[in-house]
Amino acid sequence: MREYLKGCVTPYYETDNELLLLGDTLALLSKLQPGCVDLVFADPPYFLSNGGITCQGGKMASVDKGDWDKAPTPAQKHSFNRRWIRRCRRALSDNGTIWISGTLHNIYSIGMALEQEGFKILNNITWEKTNPPPNLACRCFTHSTETVIWARKDEKGAKHLFNYELMKERNGGKQMKDVWTGPLTPPGEKRQGRHPTQKPLYLLERILEAASLPGALVLDPFCGSSSTGVAAKALGRRYIGIDSEETYLELSRRRLEERIAGA
Repeated sequence: MREYLKGCVTPYYETDNELLLLGDTLALLSKLQPGCVDLVFADPPYFLSNGGITCQGGKMASVDKGDWDKAPTPAQKHSFNRRWIRRCRRALSDNGTIWISGTLHNIYSIGMALEQEGFKILNNITWEKTNPPPNLACRCFTHSTETVIWARKDEKGAKHLFNYELMKERNGGKQMKDVWTGPLTPPGEKRQGRHPTQKPLYLLERILEAASLPGALVLDPFCGSSSTGVAAKALGRRYIGIDSEETYLELSRRRLEERIAGA
């Protein structure tokens, strides 16, 4: 897996099919070989850590997740989004695609940044959560959805992969819509530890099945607990995960090794 890296980069964890990198995402994205990645899934900071409250397990809890999630100014937020998206584009193959998850706190900046950095948006997926936490403030509607934007390079000749027939099969023989419904991450997927924004495996597995083939190289530049990597391993894809927090990369390592042991 080191053949995808330029210069002197020491992996945090490495197998024949997985590579975990610890450090600044922008710097490490610049160390990837151009055009080596087939699919990017990114769950970037939502910038929700503003001192507010939410509900976890029926109890009031702080929304603060860490310094990495503290809200900058709108201009700083958008500049950051453009910079990491630009670097992902460089690492992405001409026919590869990028999937980015977000909420109202960052998704509008993400959409604009994608177009500014030379991407064409293919779909705006709405992930409807069947068991969202209640709205404790009771001053607006319950937040029960996230958006996943799917995009390809806006270049002449670029032809993205879409496994249409498989998605139709997964949907009972009917065309799959851009609203996907399912629960939040179950406790069984948090056996090795918890990440505050961990995505459920079924969501990542659908994304990887929709737009990649076995053997494809998948990149997650904000990997957290590596649900992307666990899904990639389950589906026979290769995986590169990047995170700036060693605690989360250690959680990623445990989850990947748990998957190896259970395979």
